[in-house]
Amino acid sequence: MAATQHTSQTWVHLDLHEDRHDFSLVLGGPLFQLLRKAHLEGDHLELLRQRMLVITGSAWLPLLLLSVLSTSDGNVGRLSFFHDVEVHVRFLIALPVLIGAELIVHSRIRPVVRRFVERRIVLPQDLARFDRAIESAIRLRNSVLTELGLFLIVYTFGLLLWQSRVPILAPTWYALPGGRWHLTPAGYWYVFVSIPILQFILLRWYMRFIIWFRFLWQVSRLDLNLVSTHPDRCGGLAFLGKSAYAFGPILFAQGAMLAGVVAGRVLYRGESLPSFKLQIGGFIAFFVFAILGPLVMFTPGMARAPAPSFLFPNLSHFTQSFDTPDQLATWSESIEHRRVAGLSAFRPTS
Repeated sequence: MAATQHTSQTWVHLDLHEDRHDFSLVLGGPLFQLLRKAHLEGDHLELLRQRMLVITGSAWLPLLLLSVLSTSDGNVGRLSFFHDVEVHVRFLIALPVLIGAELIVHSRIRPVVRRFVERRIVLPQDLARFDRAIESAIRLRNSVLTELGLFLIVYTFGLLLWQSRVPILAPTWYALPGGRWHLTPAGYWYVFVSIPILQFILLRWYMRFIIWFRFLWQVSRLDLNLVSTHPDRCGGLAFLGKSAYAFGPILFAQGAMLAGVVAGRVLYRGESLPSFKLQIGGFIAFFVFAILGPLVMFTPGMARAPAPSFLFPNLSHFTQSFDTPDQLATWSESIEHRRVAGLSAFRPTS
């Protein structure tokens, strides 16, 4: 009976221990709770298809309807909504990918946090600090002020960015010449609804990057149990490097948006593709650094990782058997002399 009670207590302790390290980068935040109340989000990212259809439809479908229903005389010679490559890439490719990326990041990043404990990379004496790092990341992920700040950034700096765009010299489906705010009905929805939706979701991903990088930095400050001769050749942290693949969809979405901008400029403004080489190179360099750079934080710990003692279990006892370093050096020289003499015995005679 006592053994059964002890076993049950052990399992309860293990369950609590596991739940404490069950951290998700995407399951939380004011928008997550709002989507749950709107029945567009489940407790574990269910209803993904409905969420993608509603958010993408809210950003793209009104643009289609308003542009088609527009009957002003300025329609002649205007860039058609259907020919605007940038808009369709943004809202029919990049936006759904950014929404669907939550499921991939959740499934790949969530086990990474637990592996620090399951593989005893974080030792028991550092579990308290590891738990505090998780709690800090959760507080930042769930912060109302953080997402309100992102909302304010979208409607301040986002609109300023729109104002600083290349001047509109020819009629388009969203604006007419004479100023950036000379908008059509579809243009007002585009500037004040569709673009902010995309910008907010993108900034929310950047904020998640910051949370993840901050968490990794806090973990790298711990006295991690790294083994220099681990079979993964990364001191036991190879699983962490593979977690970077989780952010692939975000990189794809950003690349698609850049490709849409380039295509629109080349097709309808006569700009050349080589003129965008700096933007393309900067995009690649920035995101390679943003995704792989945080892993460098573990380099000092890996460099300090000692070789495991089980590889040479008797080495310490053997060296201590000599009274002085000179005795050890003399023994080493005698061994070398015997090795050379042994090799000479097998040399062919002329």
